Amino acid sequence: MFTSLSDKLKLSFDRLKGQTSLTEENVQAALRDIRVSLLEADVALPVVKKFIANIKEKAIGEKVKRSLSPDQTFISFVKKELEIALGEEAVPINLKTQPPAVILMAGLQGAGKTTSTAKLAKYLKEQHKKKVMVVSADVYRPAAIDQLRTLASSVNAEFFESDTSQKPEYIVTEAIKAAKNKLIDVLIVDTAGRLHIDESMMNEIKQIHKISNPIETFFTVDSMTGQDAAVTAKAFNDALELTGIILTKTDGDARGGAALSIREITGKPIKFLGVGEKTDALEAFHPDRVASKILGMGDVLSLIESIEQKTEKDSADKLTKKLKSGKNFDLEDFKNQIIQMKNLGGLDSIMSKLPNMPSMPGNTGNDMFRKIEALIDSMTPLERKKPELIKHSRKQRIIKGSGTTIQDLNKMLQQYTQMRKMMKSVVGKKNGMANMMKRISGMQGMGNIAGLLGKK
Repeated sequence: MFTSLSDKLKLSFDRLKGQTSLTEENVQAALRDIRVSLLEADVALPVVKKFIANIKEKAIGEKVKRSLSPDQTFISFVKKELEIALGEEAVPINLKTQPPAVILMAGLQGAGKTTSTAKLAKYLKEQHKKKVMVVSADVYRPAAIDQLRTLASSVNAEFFESDTSQKPEYIVTEAIKAAKNKLIDVLIVDTAGRLHIDESMMNEIKQIHKISNPIETFFTVDSMTGQDAAVTAKAFNDALELTGIILTKTDGDARGGAALSIREITGKPIKFLGVGEKTDALEAFHPDRVASKILGMGDVLSLIESIEQKTEKDSADKLTKKLKSGKNFDLEDFKNQIIQMKNLGGLDSIMSKLPNMPSMPGNTGNDMFRKIEALIDSMTPLERKKPELIKHSRKQRIIKGSGTTIQDLNKMLQQYTQMRKMMKSVVGKKNGMANMMKRISGMQGMGNIAGLLGKK
């Protein structure tokens, strides 16, 4: 998300490079570019006007600190204003109530509400160590109950059976009783979506809200709809008090208009971002981190958290013990690290969170991962343990077996060598992989990281 906006904002900041001070003339020129960039990103006009006015007030005539250039000073103002537009501070999920804590999921049809229900169940189980039950009160969409049953099984959440012949209010009442009997910590209620907000929909969900008395009422909205997402959320909030927003499909939205509009228009915080199709593709929303990402500063904190949450501790411990004993980091270990990177969402996802890294076209990173795995799988166990044995005749056999080229193999061996050096520098240290990513994020330019991540 924000790829297009990030690129256009960078061009506006370039106007101020080489300037000796912030003047009304050069600030106005930069602000004109920013205004166009925000409107093209489908940010709501009232939000754009307020955003521009606030920066203008702060920037014109501002004395530039000795440690900063005019463009850096201006960027600091833009970053702060982005944080304000996004909500300033992260608002964590609220579970402070007598169990079961009920979370009510609402939204229009096709917004990803049922999938988000399963993602949230997985998040609460893994991050908050809660016992979670989910229930579908959608008796209108034929496959809704079956879909949630399947998703609940995939995330190991309790599923309360419901039927299309039952009233939604009855389903929710019985689910709460079952949750209490089973000592469930959190009950997530997936309600029916509609093609648009209508009176019957609102009356039904108001009744469900009254019966369930939820601690959180989340509105799930598709980020691809741009500023319309904010307008829809506001209309819904006017009828039913929301506590937060789940913004879905952010991995497919390069503009970001919904995220930048929704807090200002609804007054409600974005609490989660859906960042992919898999059930673990849900991230807590942090305005400061998102603002940094928009400005090309990356989101290393989220990357480190993701590493700590999704990498396999047993596998990491085994590798650490192996390296500490004096054994080499071999190609089998390299393959395992590639698999760990895939678990983090792939190279494209990692790159998007590192500072000053251009986006990779298509599935460039994932294609590279596939080639590396195919190459290593085509090697003998001895070749994996002793890569130095891989000379001309062996190389020909490996590329033939993997369907790749000699250039692919040589590049992979070079990446392996650089990864081996990097692993030596973090072995035995606490949070080794996280520290490695910190080091990568601090590298200047593309040279050092190119070999490690496969970026030319």
